[in-house]
Amino acid sequence: MRGSGILDRRGAIFIILVLAAGVLVPAGNLLAPVGSPFHVSDYLVPLLGKYLCYALLAVAVDLVWGYCGVLSLGHGAFFALGGYAMGMYLMRQIGPRGVYGNPVLPDFMVFLNYKELPWFWLGFNHFPFAALMVLVVPGLLAFAFGWFAFRSRVTGVYLSIITQAMTFALMLAFFRNDMGFGGNNGLTDFKDILGYSITAGTTRGALFFASAVALVLGYLICRALVVSKYGKVLVAVRDAESRTRFLGYKVANYKLVAWTLSAMLAGVAGALYVPQVGIINPGEFAPANSIETVIWVAVGGRGTLVGAALGALVVNAGKTWFTGALPEAWLFALGALFVVVTLFLPRGIIGLWGDLSSRLRKSAGPVPAPKPAE
Repeated sequence: MRGSGILDRRGAIFIILVLAAGVLVPAGNLLAPVGSPFHVSDYLVPLLGKYLCYALLAVAVDLVWGYCGVLSLGHGAFFALGGYAMGMYLMRQIGPRGVYGNPVLPDFMVFLNYKELPWFWLGFNHFPFAALMVLVVPGLLAFAFGWFAFRSRVTGVYLSIITQAMTFALMLAFFRNDMGFGGNNGLTDFKDILGYSITAGTTRGALFFASAVALVLGYLICRALVVSKYGKVLVAVRDAESRTRFLGYKVANYKLVAWTLSAMLAGVAGALYVPQVGIINPGEFAPANSIETVIWVAVGGRGTLVGAALGALVVNAGKTWFTGALPEAWLFALGALFVVVTLFLPRGIIGLWGDLSSRLRKSAGPVPAPKPAE
């Protein structure tokens, strides 16, 4: 496979490892007996699945930041909207098994004295409709936002601040009980997905595998985009936007396509995240979540896609370990990690790996040419 194609060697290895994990982790949970070194605990399967969802979110952010130069501090909003769309479907599946036994209204609506289901909840009892909304809702918001922002030529730190303001405004709105999304408590107490118990081991395994497949597909879509002629224009926009515009390219349109696609991928990540963690609430809109996503991309390697996913996995694995071992020090460790990467690893983990590989090849010397046959 050549580097100029859709898949390079690094991308192929990444896909193989993700798909292998998608099969081996559920198999280790369902088939390997407890006590076996190959057994994966019930706790670990959804945790690793959550990491895969974060990796897909990081790939989505890297598409617009690494290749388009748009630093988004609001992708947590698209992630949360996709999560809420899936959460609404899961809430409709509870039916009369809720605390109040209402076959139509979720428990929080009964508690808040709702008389009927709000119109925007209609259709979410059908999975195909909910799956469509996972893409449409974040996509429409991103398209509307990008249409005005990019055509107004808002760039740089100003655009980043606006994206952060957008997710903060949505967080405040979703905290309100009268919004019809569960207020501060959000949506939880899920029972089934597609007729299968959400707590069953087979369901957990299927959700993990679906997350692995979604990450691979998201990577392939982004990779195909960035190696195409369109992707080369995106990089030109990132490096010299004014010059690209003077050459006759409609810069706003190029940005808008990447921005909307990135938001839809973030929505898919959020939709797969919710059934694995069992809850979605307005805290997912918090601007700090979007900032943390940018840190994942920077740590892994901006403008590499694979590095963004790797950064999400490494940072979140470290977060899990630190919050258990040294909970008071986690935020300091995260801040120190970002400072170290910025100062000493500007190209992230992937860049460091590339530098080490190049040095090893140089130290090994040139490969001797084969002797001609006598």
